[in-house]
Amino acid sequence: MSGIWPVFRKEIRELLRDPYTLGIAAVFPLLLLFLFAYALNLDVQDIPLAVYDQDRTPQSRAYVQSFVNSDTFVLSQQATTYDQVAWLLDTGQVQAALVIPPGFARGLAAGRSAQVQTLVDGTFPTSAQVIRDFVTALNEAYTARVAGQYLQARGFVPRLSPRGGPPLSLAVEPVPRVLFNPDMKSLNFIVPGLFTVILMAFPPLLSTLAIVREKEHGSIQQVFVSPLRPYQYILGKMLPYVFIAYLEMLLVLAAGIFWFRIPLRGDLGLFLLASLPFVFGTVAIGLLVSTLTRSQVAAMLLAIVLTMMPSFLFSGFMFPIFTMPKIMQFYSFFFPARYFNDITIGVFLKGTGLEHLWLNLLILTGYTLVIVVFAVARFKKKIG
Repeated sequence: MSGIWPVFRKEIRELLRDPYTLGIAAVFPLLLLFLFAYALNLDVQDIPLAVYDQDRTPQSRAYVQSFVNSDTFVLSQQATTYDQVAWLLDTGQVQAALVIPPGFARGLAAGRSAQVQTLVDGTFPTSAQVIRDFVTALNEAYTARVAGQYLQARGFVPRLSPRGGPPLSLAVEPVPRVLFNPDMKSLNFIVPGLFTVILMAFPPLLSTLAIVREKEHGSIQQVFVSPLRPYQYILGKMLPYVFIAYLEMLLVLAAGIFWFRIPLRGDLGLFLLASLPFVFGTVAIGLLVSTLTRSQVAAMLLAIVLTMMPSFLFSGFMFPIFTMPKIMQFYSFFFPARYFNDITIGVFLKGTGLEHLWLNLLILTGYTLVIVVFAVARFKKKIG
C-alpha cells in the first residue's frame, strides 16, 4: 500500500479539482436511466386503429366494438375507401386497419366463415407481432361467441361436465400463468437491464482518461522515473473510480426501486455484492484502454466500442441472446455485461439466490482479475 496510497490520494485531489467530471458522473447515469426507462416502452397499448366497414350491419359494428372494448385498440379513423386505409398506414396515423367486406353479416348468419382483412404496420417487427397476436386472440374470442350464439339459436345446448365445469367437447382447457413479471410490464425488465448498461458505459469512460490525460500532459514521465511498480500505479488509479462507479450504481439502484417501483424479489445484499466485481471490471477496462492509446479522443472512442455497444447488443438487455446466431451467442460469453445482466434479472424479477448465480459471480471476478493483469502488463515503465 505504500505505493498505491500516494497515487490514490493524487487521483482523488485531481477529481476534486474537476467538478465537471464529478457532475457528469452523478448526473449522466440518472439522465440515461430516465431517458431509456421512459422512451423504451415495449408495452403495446392504445394502438390506433382504422376501420373500413363495407358491410355496415349491426354484426360488423359489434365485431369492431370487440376490438375497441379490449382496451388495446383505439378507433382512430373510419375510412370510406381502400385508398384512404392505405394512406393512413403510409403516413403512420394508424398502426392497424380492419377491412370488413360486404356480406359479413350474411356469412355469419348462414354459419359460414366471414373473412376480414387485417392490415398491420410492420415497420417495427416487434410491435407488429404483438398487434397480430392481439388480433388473432380477439378474432378467436369473437368467433367462439358467435358460434355459441349460432348453435343456441338452433336448439343446441352444450353438455357440461359432471362437476359443472366447461363443456366436455373442450378436450384441453389452457390455464396460462405468467411467472416473474405477471403484469408483463416492460419497465420491470428495462430498468434492471439499464443498471448493466449504465455501469458498463460510464465508469470506463471516466477511468480511460486517467492515464491518457497524463500522457498528453507529459506528467507520466514522473511516474516512469519513480520507484512505483506498475501494479501500484494501476491500482492507485483504479480505486477512486471504483468508488465513484459504485456510487453511480447506488444512485441508479435507488431511482429504480423508489421512483420506478421495480420489484425486488431477491436479496439486495447479494446484488450489492455482485456489483463489486462488475464495477471493478468496468473500471479496469477503462484503464486497459488508457494503456493502449495515446490521446483522449482515441481512448474514449475505443472505450465506447468495447463497452457501450456490446452492453446493448450482447447482454440480453435489448435482444434475447437465444434468438441470435450460434456464433453471436458464443461471442456474448466474452462480455461481462451478459453475466451481470443475468444476475440483475435473477435478483430483481426471479428472486434467485447465490445457489443459482454463483457461477456468474465467479466469472465476473475472474474477468476482472484478467483485465487488471493485462492492464498492469501493458503499463511499461520507461525513462524519458
